[in-house]
Amino acid sequence: MPSMSRVGSSLDNAISESFASTLKSEIGVRRYPARQPARASVFEFLELFYNRVRRHSSLGWLRPHEYEQAIPEEAAVRKRELCARW
Repeated sequence: MPSMSRVGSSLDNAISESFASTLKSEIGVRRYPARQPARASVFEFLELFYNRVRRHSSLGWLRPHEYEQAIPEEAAVRKRELCARW
């Protein structure tokens, strides 16, 4: 559904703003000599820490892999199907 708030409202993309804040606070804001080292740093943060180690409030403070192990397989299959659509 399209946003109906004022132009440039950060509330329209609160999830993105929250993640950007987390990214900045956890890996810091620093200058990179080129785009590739910056991309590598963000990739490392996402794949090796954020998605595997960091506890998430939306998952009941579990790590993502702990959450995946805790939910029944049927729910996991539904989740994978939904993610595949996006």
